[in-house]
Amino acid sequence: MATPQPDRQQRLPELATRRILICRPEPEASRLAEAFRAAGAECRTMPLLVREPLPETPEQRTQLQELDNFSHVIAVSPFAAGLLLDHIDHWWPQIPLGIQWYGVGSGTSSVFAGHGLKARQPRQGWTSEALLELPSLQNLAGDKVLLARGEQGRELIRETLEQRGAKVSVMPLYRRVQPYYPPEQVDEIFGNFRPEVVIALSGETLNNLNDLATGYQLGLHRTLVVVPAERVARKAEEAGFTNLIIPAGLDDQSLITSVASKLAAKS
Repeated sequence: MATPQPDRQQRLPELATRRILICRPEPEASRLAEAFRAAGAECRTMPLLVREPLPETPEQRTQLQELDNFSHVIAVSPFAAGLLLDHIDHWWPQIPLGIQWYGVGSGTSSVFAGHGLKARQPRQGWTSEALLELPSLQNLAGDKVLLARGEQGRELIRETLEQRGAKVSVMPLYRRVQPYYPPEQVDEIFGNFRPEVVIALSGETLNNLNDLATGYQLGLHRTLVVVPAERVARKAEEAGFTNLIIPAGLDDQSLITSVASKLAAKS
């Protein structure tokens, strides 16, 4: 899967020497860290989720071979979209026409666009709730929908589309695993590096962060933590985090700009 390259990043005085910990999976973590460093920040990466592709099942082979029977294909993340396209390429020399493609956010839609597919995405926001507001997903009586996602995940899209009359086929393409970090590495990050900002762009990432840094929770709960949506922010508050920000977008530039603006407002 092709990884988009970051644009040339301008240095921002608000980020100069700021210590930022990025907990996204790879390769997104390293790409974002490079962009933050170019803006002047000190960055470490500590991915708290590892995505492992799942082997293709007989059921998935059938779904892929019958792709032209689906009216709508939805991917919940750029990773899901990339894996789905890899599978489709194996079975279809040319992607069948007449399918409406969807990405939950701009990053997912851009993966489809790189394959020559015009994907619909929410007009505002990048959540499942925002996707479900699209007019083309309202009246789905009898429509077949293929939903590409991870092995475990929210059931909101599937349940909502089924309530609207769709026949939804879920295609789990990967599993998310919490990686192991030795105690000395945890101590080095949270005791020595002491991040001022933590990028944690999923509820599962936030839970793993809380589990990992048990000896540093008092300080960590006051650290500025970037979360992706109100739903995750509420869970973060329940877990004890008190300094939260929802960025203007989940692309690298929006994350950098949102963090810089928040830090500038606090100075």
